[in-house]
Amino acid sequence: MIALLLVPLLLPWALAPLARRTAERVRPDVALFSITGAAAALALGVVACLGVLVLPLALRLPALAALARVMRPLQAGPTSLVFGASVLGVGGLAVTVTAAVRGVAVEAVRLRVARERVAGLPQAGGLCVVDDERPDAFALPDGLRGAGKIVVTAGMLRALDSREREALFGHERAHLAARHHLFLAVARLAGWCHPALAAVIANVSFAAERAADEAAARACGDRRLAARAVGRAALAAASRQAGARLPAVAAGAATGPVPARVKALLAQAPARRVAPALLAMALLCATAGASSVAGAVWLHRGVEIAQGEHPTD
Repeated sequence: MIALLLVPLLLPWALAPLARRTAERVRPDVALFSITGAAAALALGVVACLGVLVLPLALRLPALAALARVMRPLQAGPTSLVFGASVLGVGGLAVTVTAAVRGVAVEAVRLRVARERVAGLPQAGGLCVVDDERPDAFALPDGLRGAGKIVVTAGMLRALDSREREALFGHERAHLAARHHLFLAVARLAGWCHPALAAVIANVSFAAERAADEAAARACGDRRLAARAVGRAALAAASRQAGARLPAVAAGAATGPVPARVKALLAQAPARRVAPALLAMALLCATAGASSVAGAVWLHRGVEIAQGEHPTD
């Protein structure tokens, strides 16, 4: 029945608490892959189900019904339920497309502004120093395959000592090496597809920052030094005046819940383990996928019958 196509629209609400527990308790790199993958899978299911839900309403239009060679009304369930679900699909698709187009345009402008800010400045080893008293540091990606660069302001360099600077640079290098901007971009796209998935963006960002924190701690060989660098960079950045907003894909060491990140760095390095939240997320995605496929197959059979065909059982 058509209710199967409504289930994947409800399941994303269960991802946010699971993503939060995963980000807090699972090794950061594993958490980053898992949460982003689950958000992407559920977002894909949402868009697919919205598209299929539009079909019963679309086939009521004579032109489309003739194009699809539909000879009799499509029986997809109770008329009121089918009509309401189809209207939901049309509205959901319209909102999703509008949010995605607007969001991509805004992020493209911010990324262009950030790149213009450092265009022409000298670089050394992928490090670009901006003559700005406002403390700031972030990893600026350069396309899908580009190496990117580390952007740091003079104000941030003055706020840290030499060892803390190296820890900060290690953090930003980890962002670029692991291509965390792609995870952040996927999470942002998923958030535009469903409001519940928008709440997961913060968990993806936290996991990316924690993964970079752990990489920086391994690089400098001192977890306490990495924690101090993160804390001091965040305090310095918090005192800066408002400037141009960075694109979402430009990850920075001073972003996210810094106290939780510092606390994690002061503890032992996390170990790889399978947490119940990971299994629950896998089950959630499997349920959404099975429900989507079952609903689509059932509706496809209804279309075949409306076309005068008699599918075998």
